[in-house]
Amino acid sequence: MADPLSQLIDLLKPRAAFANVISGKGAWAVRFPAYGKPGFCIMLEGSCELAVDGHAALALKAGDFVLLPTTPAFTLSSADAPSPMLLDPHALPSDGRDVRYGDAGDAPDMRSLGGAFVFERTDPSLLIASLPTIVHVRDAKRLSQLVTMVAEETTTSGPGRDVMLSRLVDLLLIEAMRATTGGDAPPGLLRGLGDARLAVALERMHARIDHPWSVGELAQVAAMSRSTFHERFTRTVGVAPMAYLLAWRMQVAKDLLRRGDLDASRIAERVGYGSGSAFSVAFRRHVGVAPSRYARDSGSDTRSATST
Repeated sequence: MADPLSQLIDLLKPRAAFANVISGKGAWAVRFPAYGKPGFCIMLEGSCELAVDGHAALALKAGDFVLLPTTPAFTLSSADAPSPMLLDPHALPSDGRDVRYGDAGDAPDMRSLGGAFVFERTDPSLLIASLPTIVHVRDAKRLSQLVTMVAEETTTSGPGRDVMLSRLVDLLLIEAMRATTGGDAPPGLLRGLGDARLAVALERMHARIDHPWSVGELAQVAAMSRSTFHERFTRTVGVAPMAYLLAWRMQVAKDLLRRGDLDASRIAERVGYGSGSAFSVAFRRHVGVAPSRYARDSGSDTRSATST
């Protein structure tokens, strides 16, 4: 059975919206407004400065990886930079062409790979809530290897390119999130997985989503008292154990409804409800619409996306 982090990535189905080799020469600075999609930057050579609104500026060097889960407004620049040039992230090339800032000639002082992710399925709120505004990983050798492969795939048109990019994006996200587990992460799944005892309970919940879990039984799994487990889980994950379990069941149910392979009664069994009516009530309360309506609307959205 897949672990919670793998299950989350599988539900989200991430892919690269675009990825460009970005280089800089001399004195330069560019400013981007808030983008909304998860963005990333990996330093390949040289150095530059990243200033995300509301946060201290980061000095980036070769081997660094930065993930911006919601990509707020930011400025990217050289040292001793001039006033930044305002750019539109939606106007960046999406065909893998190099983007040069500063002087156009000669070898660049800095090279990086920058781009964005999109999620093909489900609401990414569970992921976004589990990550800091900025994920900055230094000296990430494994990430650097992945980034090199992403750069190569982005700038070529070999067979299987789209599949390769999809798999590499999965690995990039997993490596970044692995580096974020523990005390530096905000309350959420990743922080919970950084707690050895809570991780056992989380893994068991995800492995047996159809089991009628209770707080007491999960506390036993985590080798803690009921009250200690409830307080520690709520503080670390950000919600109470049963609220987290409900949210995860609803995420899985929404994904199954989108796929359309199972009817509501089978989905109810899959996510731990004894009857289709009990599942329907819980789904409507949590999501705001009946399962049948959600399935129809999701099917329409999928068909519209496919036809465009």
